[in-house]
Amino acid sequence: MLEVRDLAKSFAGRPLLAGIDLAVGAGEWVAIVGESGSGKSTLLNCVAGLDRADAGEILVDGRPLDPRDDTATAHWRRSHVGFVFQAFHLLSYLDVGANVALPLALLGVAPAQRRERVAAMLEAVGLAGFEGRRPGTLSGGEMQRAAIARALVHRPRLLLADEPTGNLDEANAAGVLDCLGDAVRRSGAAALMVTHSAVAAARADRIVRLAGGRLA
Repeated sequence: MLEVRDLAKSFAGRPLLAGIDLAVGAGEWVAIVGESGSGKSTLLNCVAGLDRADAGEILVDGRPLDPRDDTATAHWRRSHVGFVFQAFHLLSYLDVGANVALPLALLGVAPAQRRERVAAMLEAVGLAGFEGRRPGTLSGGEMQRAAIARALVHRPRLLLADEPTGNLDEANAAGVLDCLGDAVRRSGAAALMVTHSAVAAARADRIVRLAGGRLA
């Protein structure tokens, strides 16, 4: 599903990534771990087409990603990538249903179909009936599960998670990790998660360690 081939990236003359080769299959959850500055977030940003690599190739479903074409990359990302962030990034002025429906609205999905898919996705993450709630009334774990629903409601081929349990206590983190694993396997997305948490990394199918911009 996702292939990274000989990827390299430098900033201000300092190598951030060097010769990265990585493959993630459909329905596979891979955790990227490493010290701060090891290149984890840079790798995630390159895979998302947010940063341009200096060398190498990224393919999703066999299709090469060309981040030099900003418009095409943005359209590709909107259709094929889901994001889960540490800070949730739910819009406080929208209810949960509208937050989860945002990717579908951007893709032009009809309102009736949006409501149906949002309800099904919220049920899948354990938030059935939460459509009318505002994010401020939810716990941290509930907000992150809503964010996972938003990331997967448009059925992306690639799920990227950046410290998804970083703002959660142990109990909520465990519930979110259960939800994330179930959602990835159900959707068949290739999932790449950056984390400093050994507990979170251990829940993934495979752990990749970055050290000094290289796979260790």
